[in-house]
Amino acid sequence: MTWVLSGAKKLTVDQERDRLSLTDFVIVHNARMREHLEQSGLKTPMCDLEIFDYRSAIPVDRQPMPKSLYDIAYAGALGERKNKFFWDFDSLLSRCRLNLYGRGLDPAQILGWNHIDYHGFIDSDEFISTAPGTWGLVWDGDSVDDCSGNWGEYLRINNPHKTSFYLRAGLPVILWSEAAMAPFVKDNNIGITVDSLRELENAISSVTPERYESMRRSVLKVKKQLDQGHYFLTAMDKALSTIDYMEKPQKK
Repeated sequence: MTWVLSGAKKLTVDQERDRLSLTDFVIVHNARMREHLEQSGLKTPMCDLEIFDYRSAIPVDRQPMPKSLYDIAYAGALGERKNKFFWDFDSLLSRCRLNLYGRGLDPAQILGWNHIDYHGFIDSDEFISTAPGTWGLVWDGDSVDDCSGNWGEYLRINNPHKTSFYLRAGLPVILWSEAAMAPFVKDNNIGITVDSLRELENAISSVTPERYESMRRSVLKVKKQLDQGHYFLTAMDKALSTIDYMEKPQKK
């Protein structure tokens, strides 16, 4: 079996494809990424991971009860470079509170925001344990209208780490409808998708308590799988089975 680990940060599409072609099998983030690689000319067998697993020492069965359907958490690297949309988002909110967790924001930058609160950095297990909010927001880029810019466009093909992070904390997610993970979220009933953040509050208001409780039950099932490494182990089984089949002499 051949493994290729690349530390290079800037590779052309052809260079990336050629390196991946040296492997026997490629586990990709999702179907969108697999299609992207196939279109670039990669012939190596592939399968989809679907979502990144997330291990934590916090008990899986802990499931927080929300105080309000309008409390939203956003965790990760913060700042204009990746989250320029913050600066237009506050004025769109009336019922929602957006709670930010992470490094990168200067408190002086957010003076005058009325519906966005910055709580600074907290440890990941502390976040999982306290699970602040009712939803976890997965959104990057320059605009509230769609996930634009380099960071936003990346959501079209990747599996964001924060999606797994929110789910492991027991939070249903809110995701851009064009994100590669949107089908996974819909199929597993673990959140809602929106075309634009302008429609966020209306989308939340349409979620009944019964529907939200159904999502919470689905999140509990998925986060148990995340903690067990289910998705990686399943993908590895597919990879090893394929390689084993390829290496065995085929009967004529």
